Amino acid sequence: MIIEHGNTLISDEVLLSRFVCDLDSCKGACCVEGDRGAPLDLEDIEAIQKNIEQIKPFMTRKGLELLKFEGFHEGLDEDDIATTCLPTGECVFAYRENGILGCAIEKAYKAGKIDYYKPISCHLYPIRLGRIGDKESINYHQWNICKAACALGNKLNVPVFRFLKEPLIRKYGQEWFDELELIYKEYLNQLKD
Repeated sequence: MIIEHGNTLISDEVLLSRFVCDLDSCKGACCVEGDRGAPLDLEDIEAIQKNIEQIKPFMTRKGLELLKFEGFHEGLDEDDIATTCLPTGECVFAYRENGILGCAIEKAYKAGKIDYYKPISCHLYPIRLGRIGDKESINYHQWNICKAACALGNKLNVPVFRFLKEPLIRKYGQEWFDELELIYKEYLNQLKD
């Protein structure tokens, strides 16, 4: 079922499915798995370009080589831009620490070097955004690499949208999120009837 909320269309799986990242189990596989890199919007590209010199010290040698020769993004159309990836699949910004993949952009942010957290598509994962007419669609992307996250989410009883509270507020604002909480409660009541 699709729920309309402002300028968004939300799949009810975002409300009903449970999810909490379990990096100890997945090892950050979403930074390396898939057909291509992380989707980027124009705001992401602008922020990364602005901060690239502060991000570079947190990147791997291979990531820096890829950056030098191919840049940090690929794709021609605004709706088809993604981060470049190494031949082994890792995002140009991925690094490995204690066996777990992380993001050099996020690491630069947490070190206080930049004021940009990371691409919104990464921050919102496992939500994927799309467009339906003039509205943005919000969908839960189910992937086998996240089985441990689904299990942990079920154990802790955390809906996808609550796990992603911070990035959803970053994207749509506090008022939008507060209204989504009310929509969620009403939706659960309707399911009981």
